[in-house]
Amino acid sequence: MRRLCGPELPFWVANETLHTDRPDLPQCFQMSVLAWLPCIYLWAVCPIYLFYLKKNNKGYIMMSIKNRFKTVFGLLLWIVCWTDLFYTIYEVQHEQSRPPIYFITPLILGMTMLLATFLIQLERLRGVQSSGVLFIFWFLSVLFAIVPFRSKILQASSQSGVTDKLRFTMFYFYFSLVVCELILCCFNEKPPLFSNAVTDPNPCPETTAGFLSKMTFWWFTSMAMKGYKMPLEAKDLWGLNERDSSKMIVPKLLKEWEKEQSKAKSNSNQSIKSPSSQAVFSKPQPSATNHVAEGGEESKLEEVELLLTDQKAASRQPSFLRALIKAFGPYFLIGSGFKLMQDIITFVNPQLLRMLISFTKQTGVPVWWGYTLAFLMFFTAFLQTLILHHHFQYCFVTGMNVRTAIIGAIYRKALVITNAAKRSSTVGEVVNLMSVDAQRFMDLTTFLNMLWSAPLQIMLALYFLWDNLGPSVLAGVAVMVMLIPFNAVIAMKTRAYQVEQMQYKDSRIKLMNEILNGIKVLKLYAWENSFKDKVLAIRQKELNVLRKTAYLGALSTMAWTSAPFLVALTTFAVYVTVDESHVLDAEKAFVSLSLFNILRFPLNMLPQVISSIVQASVSLKRIQKFLSHDELDPDSVDRKGIAKEYSVTVLNGKFSWAKEDAPVLHNINVMVPQGSLLAVVGHVGCGKSSLISALLGEMEKLEGEVSIQGSVAYVPQQAWIQNATLRDNILFGKPYNEKKYRCVLEACALTPDLEVLPGGDMTEIGEKGINLSGGQRQRVSLARALYSDADVYLLDDPLSAVDAHVSKHIFDSLIGPEGVLKGKTRILVTHGISFLPQVDNIMVMVEGRVSEMGSYQELLKQNGAFAEFLRNYSLEDIIEEDEATEDLIEEEQFFPEDALSNHTDMVDNEPVINEAKRSFIRQISIISQDGEGPRTRSVRRHGCSQRKHAEPQEKKKPQAMDKLIQAETAETGRVKTKVYLEYVKAVGPLLSAVICLLYGCQSAAAIGANVWLSEWTNDASRNQTQQNVHMRVGVYAALGIAQGLLLLVNCLLCRAYSMLRAAKLTHRNLLQGVLRAPQAFFESTPTGRLLNRFSKDVDCIDSHIPENIDIWMRTFWYTLNVLLICSALTPMFLIVIAPLMVFYWWVQRFYVATSRQLKRLESVSRSPIYSHFSETITGSSVVRAYGRHSAFVLMSDMKVDENQKSYYPGIVSNRWLGVRIEFIGNCIVLFAALFAVIGKENLNPGLVGLSVSYALQVTMSLNWMVRMTSDLESNIVAVERVKEYSETQTEAPWEVEDKKPPPEWPLEGNVDFQGYSVRYREGLDLVLKRLTLSVKGGEKVGIVGRTGAGKSSMTLCLFRLLEAASGEITIDNVKIAEIGLHDLRSKLTIIPQEPVLFSGTLRMNLDPFEKYSDEEVWKALEHSHLHRFVSNHPAKLELECSEGGENLSVGQRQLVCLARALLRKTRILILDEATAAVDLETDDLIQSTIRTQFEDCTVFTIAHRLNTIMDYTRVLVLDKGQIAEFDTPTNLISRKGIFYGMAKDAGLAQ
Repeated sequence: MRRLCGPELPFWVANETLHTDRPDLPQCFQMSVLAWLPCIYLWAVCPIYLFYLKKNNKGYIMMSIKNRFKTVFGLLLWIVCWTDLFYTIYEVQHEQSRPPIYFITPLILGMTMLLATFLIQLERLRGVQSSGVLFIFWFLSVLFAIVPFRSKILQASSQSGVTDKLRFTMFYFYFSLVVCELILCCFNEKPPLFSNAVTDPNPCPETTAGFLSKMTFWWFTSMAMKGYKMPLEAKDLWGLNERDSSKMIVPKLLKEWEKEQSKAKSNSNQSIKSPSSQAVFSKPQPSATNHVAEGGEESKLEEVELLLTDQKAASRQPSFLRALIKAFGPYFLIGSGFKLMQDIITFVNPQLLRMLISFTKQTGVPVWWGYTLAFLMFFTAFLQTLILHHHFQYCFVTGMNVRTAIIGAIYRKALVITNAAKRSSTVGEVVNLMSVDAQRFMDLTTFLNMLWSAPLQIMLALYFLWDNLGPSVLAGVAVMVMLIPFNAVIAMKTRAYQVEQMQYKDSRIKLMNEILNGIKVLKLYAWENSFKDKVLAIRQKELNVLRKTAYLGALSTMAWTSAPFLVALTTFAVYVTVDESHVLDAEKAFVSLSLFNILRFPLNMLPQVISSIVQASVSLKRIQKFLSHDELDPDSVDRKGIAKEYSVTVLNGKFSWAKEDAPVLHNINVMVPQGSLLAVVGHVGCGKSSLISALLGEMEKLEGEVSIQGSVAYVPQQAWIQNATLRDNILFGKPYNEKKYRCVLEACALTPDLEVLPGGDMTEIGEKGINLSGGQRQRVSLARALYSDADVYLLDDPLSAVDAHVSKHIFDSLIGPEGVLKGKTRILVTHGISFLPQVDNIMVMVEGRVSEMGSYQELLKQNGAFAEFLRNYSLEDIIEEDEATEDLIEEEQFFPEDALSNHTDMVDNEPVINEAKRSFIRQISIISQDGEGPRTRSVRRHGCSQRKHAEPQEKKKPQAMDKLIQAETAETGRVKTKVYLEYVKAVGPLLSAVICLLYGCQSAAAIGANVWLSEWTNDASRNQTQQNVHMRVGVYAALGIAQGLLLLVNCLLCRAYSMLRAAKLTHRNLLQGVLRAPQAFFESTPTGRLLNRFSKDVDCIDSHIPENIDIWMRTFWYTLNVLLICSALTPMFLIVIAPLMVFYWWVQRFYVATSRQLKRLESVSRSPIYSHFSETITGSSVVRAYGRHSAFVLMSDMKVDENQKSYYPGIVSNRWLGVRIEFIGNCIVLFAALFAVIGKENLNPGLVGLSVSYALQVTMSLNWMVRMTSDLESNIVAVERVKEYSETQTEAPWEVEDKKPPPEWPLEGNVDFQGYSVRYREGLDLVLKRLTLSVKGGEKVGIVGRTGAGKSSMTLCLFRLLEAASGEITIDNVKIAEIGLHDLRSKLTIIPQEPVLFSGTLRMNLDPFEKYSDEEVWKALEHSHLHRFVSNHPAKLELECSEGGENLSVGQRQLVCLARALLRKTRILILDEATAAVDLETDDLIQSTIRTQFEDCTVFTIAHRLNTIMDYTRVLVLDKGQIAEFDTPTNLISRKGIFYGMAKDAGLAQ
């Protein structure tokens, strides 16, 4: 430096700087270090920044006035600096020597100013609106120019005049220009032109925010304000940033995962050949083992991953983790960089504290030094805040992206997995993968950096401690090291318990899912209690595991909270006792304490991070397993097709449901000519539906070839309906074409139904089509197929769910030789014989083989199985049918117009407005899964007649606002105190008070220990150290241990006892409430929403709320105590506390209001992701058949993005809050330090240390407190949501003690209706009007009538699923309205229209209460013709039924329901067209079983096939809810009334 500045200008003069009251820096130092630092910074950053600008071009920005000013100022600065340079050269020429520094500094400065000006323009061309790099540069320049600014004035005033006038002026000119640049740099430029314009109507202001705004998250303020003024709604949310949207993120992950898979694959293929091939990224060529999509059409579905067939052999599984790291690692690393800076800055403050304490001890130190220290503490703390929050921001955004990517990947995978894979993971489990496991990853990313940061912090802290206390630190370290294995053991145990709890939770949710899907059956059979006990049993196990976890948690919390204290205790004790000369003074004690406090955080976090990693690794395995499942082979069905005349061919096909299963179809050979109609017939379970699945490519093709030409439309046996409007269900993504659409409705006989629906075709259909009757659902499914206008139609028994006449209409107008589909290739699985003469070819299947095939006539001639089959089924039927078609026209007379009037009147005079609130207007067949009505017959089948469409549509308009499924209500505004009280009540009020008190005591003990420490350190200054050492150490230890014990007691009381009690109670009430709800409740509440309550919200109450309360209490007491101590020591502190607390309260109010609402919006927008997902999984075969794969993926992505739209502001709100709250904390530090400096005379160092070291910690706890308040508020909402459903309106009591009927009731089985009327809901018209009839015991009554005549309603009334509006029903002189529901329902038996099975053993499905012996069960199976099937099965009665009975055919399920009825054997049996899904032969068997087994019972049958009721004692014909005819079948036919018309249709009467 001597050479640079010359001898006259020394570099450093201690007397001028440190030991004076007016410090100043020497001129050489000013000209070198201060001038060069900003320049060095800019040149160092420049290359990186230029590279960044090259990569990110956002389009250029127009030259603005601001920009011109910036540039001009930049050039002026350059001129100013070089004026200096030239002046120096001029001086040298005039014999005035100047040291080299006078040349170098202006030169460097000038160059740097040019660089800055260049950057200003480059940024403009690259579309940078606000520059951080330049802001920091100008800021540093101003900061370092302040020193010469002051010193030049000091010099001028001391030397009375300016010696070097030019440089003096130039410097102030320079200074003002730099300040101007800094000010200009704070403002934003206009957005760039031609940038890919943000089309979002409400773009996120972050993209356009300035540097300062980004640093302090100021751009979020607008939303905080809005959220405070009024509750936020979905429309107020900002659009999602492009980089966070699914369409950017999911492909990124899938690309990496694909590479992983092909790498793993090539490894396993080539591990034998050569080592070098492992780096090959390219997809392996298509070969026999792996089917890689080839050709144009598949490359669209780039995202459908590769198929891993030989995965079992793979030497290394593809690693999902590696894919995640490659996709999201780089972005995450930026956050890690921030973390590193923050860790280093953390350790500056304890050093400043040491200086501050030594400053208070010394006398005669200049006061400005104290103030400088105070402000430095403030400044480092503030910098640390900014850096920390940016680190968090990066981590959270990464977490959010990981979640988006995982959900996207799982959704895409679920659409293409094989059936075998589907069986191994149920819908519930996969939804769990999406919700719980994706969430785990999200939580992990936020803490992942702690893995390296915690050890780093620990090492630094130990280094400084050693510096402070010497080897005694090792004692403390030993304590820490001892605690680690203790915690590791606890963490291991906890993890094991968590896995266990997850399993219980999975099975509980799975069971709940089934209960909710089969709730109607549960109610009809009065089985609620049995299932409730099953759920509670699982729940009890879950709670036991939770309790164990809580015990471990309490121990671990105690260990960690006491850790810093124990460490401090051992260290101090050892330090004092080892050597007499060691004195514990304030400096040593409090600097060590603040270091121990820094240690506390990484030590606390490390086990959490490790357990979080462990959890995530479990999740990782689950996700990886799911994503590695086998996929359906897209090439198993050849869609390219060569043979032109055959549009469907199967050669030597052999198929099974899973590779390892036995084949279901053997040796299938089918060739369907272009445009022909093939019927497939056969017994229940002979493989008809499997054949259709094989054609769709849903089964494993073991051998043979399948090819289909052209597009496919598929109608499954059980219609799959989306939760969307009726029109959307039919269009299914095709553009709307009025004429074609009308035609389709007409052909599928849907026109009349539309008139009954409240919103016409814009009516919203509930989940699984709940507000359509079975027949309507099936017809919508048909309409979808017809509208899709495909080449090949695969129809899996679409006619079974509809009435005879409707099925005839549909066959004629749609499927048959004259139908709309003539000329298309159709494969129809059917049980209806009457259609067979009209089809081109018939294929008879027996036990998975094709037994014969040919036209109707050929098969009759062959006299094989088919002819035999037909002989049993009256041939006259068929002859009738032919005549019936000719009578079509004259028949219209039997249907006078008024008989056709659909019950629109019922809907029309509905008081719309007040109803809209809770309205689910259901069309007539509300709960009834009603059959169809003959009225649909009258629609002429020729052409697309335009009969009166317009008029009913207009009439419908006003009701379009009624939605069946209410949007999930998101509570708004403050969480009501009532909810907290509810929770306190569940915990127990007395206990709650005790717990609060204990927290206070524990906190007091902790503070007491520190006050004692401060007293102890003051001994040092009084020189009475030796006498009291033992007493000092003893009391300190006692206080600390008391704190630990109080904490343990507290945790046990709080978590393991009271909170779990609350969890148990709330869940029980919820379950009880849901099971007691009336049927209507389930129709208007989607299952997804209820399941969300049972999983997410119950989980909140189980684990989140106790944790929140625990942390909240601890931080609250802590903060309170800190403020008390600071105020007690320096009463002036109170003056500052008031405004700070006001500011704190104000920020917190803003934050909590906004954040609470964001959380609510987030949880509301979360359900649709999962419900859409489970809907898609159930209908995946339909989605694939129609090739709507990518459209559904898009829908899912949109739903995820919607959810992230409310999640992202949630993250930012935490950052926004953090920066502001920590600013308050930093102010507290500043004032504590300032007051310590001011009151230096009358404060001893111990107290200064105490108050400042406490203030340093308060930031953290203030922040936690707001965060926890808000978390608690958003989690306590779970209590509110669970409570909402535990208080649903209930149906009548299950048992009424004083009205219990005698156990053997009903003996006779007489049923009397007296003036009975019923309506579905208040304010609706009656569905049944004043019915009066009596049925004697043992009579068999058939019930017929059109759709909406009230057939099903009548049966539901017997079970009291609908309560009477007037009149009553008596059974054997007992009024059913007076007895308990269970007493009533257990004495009736119904075989419902849709067979529902629960997962579990077959035995459980037949007899959940275990009332009957095995012999009885076998007997029932024998009568229901399942005996052979069950006894052939290795598991016999223990045969596992999968979810919803998926592994039995629909017909077999129907037979299981029959077996249930046979077991119960009650006096009254109700059949709701139970035989729709079985073939005629089985149907006959069932009918004969019913005739023999139930001959002395009263039987009511709702009939679609009239031949089943022709021999009944009486037939009841309903019309518009009234009895039209009631007599024996023969009398009715002779009366030539409505019944005669129907019989004539069915060919049963002449």
